[in-house]
Amino acid sequence: MALPDYYAILEVSSTASSDDIKRSYRRLARLHHPDLNKNTEDLYIKRINEAYAILGDPMRRMAYDIQRLEQMKRDVILNFILTQRGQIQQKQPRMTWKEGAQGFVRELKKNMHD
Repeated sequence: MALPDYYAILEVSSTASSDDIKRSYRRLARLHHPDLNKNTEDLYIKRINEAYAILGDPMRRMAYDIQRLEQMKRDVILNFILTQRGQIQQKQPRMTWKEGAQGFVRELKKNMHD
């Protein structure tokens, strides 16, 4: 399961300082607070609060950053494997059923004579 991008939710970069994160959280919380904005969705303010709960705490932020790096590493490896698999499949022509059966019979005959 993909991790939510808390940095994007709070509209800050991954290198943002604690003060920048707090400032952005307060701005977004004020902007999307249900008492001040009747059109806001409750889910969005919950996401903002969740993002700030993680990024506002230095230990939780560090654990989240490690999880993000691990996910990025898995994504790069998976992408590499899929790319390699695609290149291999393109290089090897597909054998038809008929060609496979003929090759099988040919090998059987060759083994019978040896």
